[in-house]
Amino acid sequence: MKQFTKEERSWIMYDWADSVFATIMMAAVFPVFFVGMAGGEGTPGSAWWAIGMVITQIILGVSAPILGAIIDYRGFKKRLFVIFLVLGVLVLLVLALQSAWQVLLIGYILSNIFWSSTMVIYDSYLPDVTTKERMDKVSAWGYGMGYIGGSTIPFIVSIVLILFGEHVGIDMTLAVRISIIMTAVWWAVFSIPIIRNVHHKYGNETPPKGMVAETFKNIWATAKKIVKNKGLFIFILAYFFYIDGVGTVIRMATAYGAELGLGAEGMIGALFVTQIVAFPFSILFGKLAKMWNPINLITVSICIYIVICLTGFFMGFGLEQYWFGEGTALIFFWALAFMVGTVQGGIQAISRSTFGQLVPPENSGEYFGFFEIFGRFAAILGPALYALVLGTTGRASMAILAIIAIFIVGLIVLTVGRKDMIPQLRK
Repeated sequence: MKQFTKEERSWIMYDWADSVFATIMMAAVFPVFFVGMAGGEGTPGSAWWAIGMVITQIILGVSAPILGAIIDYRGFKKRLFVIFLVLGVLVLLVLALQSAWQVLLIGYILSNIFWSSTMVIYDSYLPDVTTKERMDKVSAWGYGMGYIGGSTIPFIVSIVLILFGEHVGIDMTLAVRISIIMTAVWWAVFSIPIIRNVHHKYGNETPPKGMVAETFKNIWATAKKIVKNKGLFIFILAYFFYIDGVGTVIRMATAYGAELGLGAEGMIGALFVTQIVAFPFSILFGKLAKMWNPINLITVSICIYIVICLTGFFMGFGLEQYWFGEGTALIFFWALAFMVGTVQGGIQAISRSTFGQLVPPENSGEYFGFFEIFGRFAAILGPALYALVLGTTGRASMAILAIIAIFIVGLIVLTVGRKDMIPQLRK
C-alpha cells in the first residue's frame, strides 16, 4: 500500500470497511439464515429473498441518479456519506435483536439501501482521489482489499460460531445476531479514514436558489450526454446486463445451494474460498488492464461466468453425482466458488475504473448515479427472473438458464460496441 497516496489508501480502505456487509448480509450468513426462517409457508425462502432484492433495487434505482446529482454540489458529498453510514449501522444494530422473518426482511432492505447509498458516493470519489492513469490500479486494489476485509475477522468468527458455537451454548440464531453486530462495528470503525482524509475536489457550486429544480435539470442533461456519447452509452448498456448476472450470482448463490440441499456450513466455507481467491485476482486484473485492454478482460470474465452458470444448471439435475459419484455436489460447489473468485472482484473493479475513465471528473457524482441506476435496475432483472422461473417450474436449476441468457446479452452488446469504446479509453 506504500505506492498509494494518503487519499488513495483511505479510499481503498472503505472497500475493506463496507465489504463485510456484502459478505455477511448479502452473500453468506444472513441469506442462509433467512431462507431457513422464511421457508415452509407456501413460498420458498429463496423466493422471498429474491423479492426483497427486487424491492431494494427498485428503490435504489430510482434514488441513485438523484443522489448522484446532489453530491456533485460542494458540501453535500461527505455530509450525506456520514448520514447514510450512521443510519446503516443503526439499522443493523436493531436488526440483530429481531427474530420474525418479515421484520428481518424489512431491516435488510433498509440497511441495504443505506449501505448502497454510501457506495454511490464512494464510487464517485474515485476521480477525486486519483488520476485517470491510476484508476484501474486503485479500483482493483479497492476490490482486492474489500475481499480480504470481508473475509477476515468478522467472517471467520461467524464461520466458527456457526460451525462450533453449539459446543459453548451458541445456537444458529445467536451466531447470526453476533455476526450482524460485528458487521455494524467493522463497517463503522474502518470508515473513519475515508471520512477524515478523502475530500471532494471536483464539483459544482450549490445554486443560490432552486436546488431541487436544478438537480433534476442536471439529471436530464446528464442522461442526454450519456445517450449522445456512443462509447459510454454502449458500455453502460452492456454493463446493465452482465453486472446483473454477476450480482445475481453473488446474491442467490447460497440460496440456490440451500434449494439443492447443501449444508449451510459447506456453502459458507465455499464463500470463504471465493473471498480469499478474489483478492489476488482483483489485483491481477488491475495489472492486466495496463497490458491488455479492459474490454477484453470484461469479455473473458463474462465467458467464465457463463461456464459457472452452466455447471450450476447441471448440478440442479444431479448430473455431477451421476458422472462422478454420490457426495460430489459440495465439491463442485466449492470448485464453482473458486472460479467465481477468479473473476468476481476483477470484473467489478475494471467496470468501475473503465466507467470512471469515460466520464468528466467534475460531474462524477451525476454519472456514477446513472452507473448505479443501471446496476440497480439490472439487479432487479436477475432475482425477478429467478423467482418467476422458480415459482413457475418449481426447480431452482431452471432459473439458472435465465441468468445465462442475461450474461449472453451483455456479451453480445460488449462485443458489437467495442469499436466505439476502445478509442475513448485510449485518450
